[in-house]
Amino acid sequence: MKRLNLPKNTILPLINVDYIIRKGTFAMIISLFVMVFSCKETPTVNDRVAQVQIDFQFSRFDNEFADASPDDLPALREKYPYLFPAPDSVWVAKMGDTIQKELRSEVQKAFSEMDDVEADLELMFKHIKYYFPQKRLPKVITVTNSVNYADRVIWTDSLLFISLDNYLGPEHHFYARTPRYVAKTMQRRFIIPDVAQTFAQQVVPRPKNRSFLAQMIYHGKILYVMDRLMPLQDDAEKLRYTEDELAWVRANEEPMWRYFVERDLLYSTDHKLGPKFLEMAPFSKFGLELDNDSPGQVGRYLGWQIVRGFMERNSLEMVQMLPLPAEEIFNKANYKPRR
Repeated sequence: MKRLNLPKNTILPLINVDYIIRKGTFAMIISLFVMVFSCKETPTVNDRVAQVQIDFQFSRFDNEFADASPDDLPALREKYPYLFPAPDSVWVAKMGDTIQKELRSEVQKAFSEMDDVEADLELMFKHIKYYFPQKRLPKVITVTNSVNYADRVIWTDSLLFISLDNYLGPEHHFYARTPRYVAKTMQRRFIIPDVAQTFAQQVVPRPKNRSFLAQMIYHGKILYVMDRLMPLQDDAEKLRYTEDELAWVRANEEPMWRYFVERDLLYSTDHKLGPKFLEMAPFSKFGLELDNDSPGQVGRYLGWQIVRGFMERNSLEMVQMLPLPAEEIFNKANYKPRR
């Protein structure tokens, strides 16, 4: 097979279908080897997690309110006092509001049952208790919040609110004015990653160092915690990528890394690098013709690979790794981007 020589400062376009097929076949072979050589270790972790005892509580406030009348408000207030800071008149008005009625109806249709979500959340909570035994697990309550996607998941000490009106599917008419790169994340399969990320942000310390590398590794730590908490989900779901977007960052890992190194960006404290390469966006901003082929958050992906490399090469528990400075993780990761 001929070796592909990449010109400097160039990001590859999306790989073609034949390449994806070849990579997929190769990935299947690698996966078989991983399964064979890890079979002694994985069942041990799974068995231990399965034995973790938790008090899992899951309530559908969204359904209860949708089916309620004004006469039911005192009972709802008693059951969910933390949701009723406003007077009953506000809730009565909400019951009669046409838009709110439609919103509640759409949520009930999309989430008539949630057995799969409940099971995945319970499994995640067991992983949380296994890795972070001192953490208090919250009661899960599903609500609606007028499609406020910035607050789709709220985790307090004792309560976890999931706003189901933010997971109706990217093409839902409620999201017609929502940016497309945000709307694509508003679907059922991203509930678990959103919850996992919200928890991970609580246990991963914010870096004191403001360098681009430190920010990359901070987000890499969050994604690594998500690896451990949701082992059944694939990498695309953790980044809220499509499979094509995940294939793009994997195929372009080396030229992206070279781009940052050659321009001395790793230790830069330029605040503009975050929106360009770390935050959710329609694409990353390399300033090249092929920017539109790239997904956002490519810096998070690279930071994730650095953290994974560090953990593969160093005998530390995850909780021991989390407070370590980015410089130490980077130096000991011996990171070499895939070509």
